[in-house]
Amino acid sequence: MLKLGEKGAIPQNDNETYAIAPHIPCGVVTPELLRKIADVAERYNAKAIKLTGATRMAIVGLKEEDIDGAWEDLELGKGAAVGLCVRSVRACPGTTFCKLGKQDALGMGMKLDEKYHAYELPGKFKMAVSGCKLSCSESWVRDIGLIGHPQGWTLVIGGNVGMQPRIAQHLVEGLDDAQAMAACETVIATYQENAKKGERLGKTIERIGLAPFKDALND
Repeated sequence: MLKLGEKGAIPQNDNETYAIAPHIPCGVVTPELLRKIADVAERYNAKAIKLTGATRMAIVGLKEEDIDGAWEDLELGKGAAVGLCVRSVRACPGTTFCKLGKQDALGMGMKLDEKYHAYELPGKFKMAVSGCKLSCSESWVRDIGLIGHPQGWTLVIGGNVGMQPRIAQHLVEGLDDAQAMAACETVIATYQENAKKGERLGKTIERIGLAPFKDALND
């Protein structure tokens, strides 16, 4: 029998109800999906539907006995909202919708999300893709951030928000899509090799420096 955490159930402050957050890659929804989420929330008397900072839609205030039924009715995967893993990837509209976009942030975000969502790592890990230097997806405060420029992607690493916020550090620029994906893979592999359990990428960089990441890219 699965534990509540394995069911994607997040305890609420009343100590009686739970929230669930289905996985919605890069926050892109259809009218049909919106209706389904609303129907499930209504069917199980949820207290709210909350748009989260990770561009998910959390159904808040479910009773424990309704969690399995809600997931079955949603027919969606669970969003990686807790644990030492890659969380949902954030992406702005990029060139798909925004006139300011310089690179295809949604396309890149979808590729990263498909490959890495819920991927287990030494610590919590967040990724964001911004289609231009305005960085609407907040790439500068994510473990891995990609920022679109006319000449390609800039990769910044080691940022985070929280109790000890940290701005990411510039690693490399001028990457095409394939190079950006490969660079992200290299950064993640280097982090896996060097991080202590529970340590965010920024803390690993503070301990060992940027050199191992730059060397790995050069190799």
